[in-house]
Amino acid sequence: VQLQASGGGLVQAGGSLRLSCAASGRYFSSAGFGWFRQAPGKEREFVARISRGNSREYVDSVEGRFTISRDNAKNTVYLQMNSLKPEDTAIYYCKYTAHWGQIIWGQGTLVTVSS
Repeated sequence: VQLQASGGGLVQAGGSLRLSCAASGRYFSSAGFGWFRQAPGKEREFVARISRGNSREYVDSVEGRFTISRDNAKNTVYLQMNSLKPEDTAIYYCKYTAHWGQIIWGQGTLVTVSS
């Protein structure tokens, strides 16, 4: 499995972006996916996850603003980000967790939110 993240960019505070994480290979529908982010000088942190059964979880700071979703027909996971804040600026990474436990990270996509 390989992951290709895209959709990052520069946006003003209050704006929106949608990140995509396209996965190649098999077993997409049986895997869980997550989005993490790493801001300059900080450690990587959890943002959102979606299970193979479509249960979702978010970090408190993005709850109500971000939505994670998946399209099994397109082998793609999305992160819709609304009401963006400067503190959302980071490199965003998608994470694949196979049902047997294998973990794969995507290469990251940069999100910059200007004030």
